[in-house]
Amino acid sequence: MDFPYTVAGRRAPDRPPVLVAAVVKEAASLAAGTSLVPERIFLGGRSMGGRICSMAVAEGLPAAGLVLISYPLHPPGRADNARIVHFEHLDLPCLFVSGTRDAFGSPAELEAALALIPGPVSVHYIERGDHGLRARDAEVAALVAGWLTEQISARAR
Repeated sequence: MDFPYTVAGRRAPDRPPVLVAAVVKEAASLAAGTSLVPERIFLGGRSMGGRICSMAVAEGLPAAGLVLISYPLHPPGRADNARIVHFEHLDLPCLFVSGTRDAFGSPAELEAALALIPGPVSVHYIERGDHGLRARDAEVAALVAGWLTEQISARAR
């Protein structure tokens, strides 16, 4: 989905409440358009998109799970500004895919943050990957597809 600021042609993102509301609206539209109950839909995204999806779920948006690629734990060089206060409300399966050289959070920082999540967490590190995971799309897609297949198979049992 495109966030409202992108649709409007702006470079600067809207404040989180506007972004969360956009995710809630789009998730409802997706559920209605597919005739699926929201609890059967996996949500997620890359960087800020994943962060906003996780915030929406923490605030009560139903979902089957979250796929969070290059989750921005904090701004580069600002580990004191962690973006994880909502993690304690993520009681659903979560997949994190992160580069080992991500300036928005090191593997050690990510591991510490993941301990806050009460739901089942899977994490995959892309060796030598930065925040953009440049030229690693096929690898990321394969990891996500494999995890989603496992999650859907587990739900079917």
